[in-house]
Amino acid sequence: MRMVVLYGLLGLGLITAPALAQAPAKPAVPQVSADPERLAAAREVVAAAQGDRAAVLAAMKAPMAGVMQQMGLTDPKKAQVMVDEVVLPTLSERYDDLLAIQALSFAAVLSKEDLKAVAAFYATPAGRNLVKAQPQLSQAMLTGMQQWMGTLMPQLKEKIEKAAATHGWSNEIKRR
Repeated sequence: MRMVVLYGLLGLGLITAPALAQAPAKPAVPQVSADPERLAAAREVVAAAQGDRAAVLAAMKAPMAGVMQQMGLTDPKKAQVMVDEVVLPTLSERYDDLLAIQALSFAAVLSKEDLKAVAAFYATPAGRNLVKAQPQLSQAMLTGMQQWMGTLMPQLKEKIEKAAATHGWSNEIKRR
């Protein structure tokens, strides 16, 4: 779950960095008409899966500094100051909004019975160990994904160039 939060925020930050200068919008909340028990079970799952809020936010520190640098604050020390003074406090203040959105998402996808079973798992020693191991698992998965994508890039590049040529878009693909 931490991985979902971290990568979601990173992806959002990397993709929408130019849009951050615009007026802030309220987060989109999935439209769910879940019964109160189902939503309560979803909240329990999200709370258990998140683990320690401070640890989740701390794990975002370095990646968010990278986002600040991509936004134009290229000095790493200044980027970290912005993360420490602006980004993390803002994320911390709005963290409950994220948990509410996640709970609604879980309730929209999983049945009440499944949610109760997942919550029960997180209450076990194995579930608690999984939550504790998430930072290491997330890093290992990210590294593995980057390596995997690296091995596929030459093949993807070639196929994309051929497909672009087929569509007559060759001039839109930058060749390196």
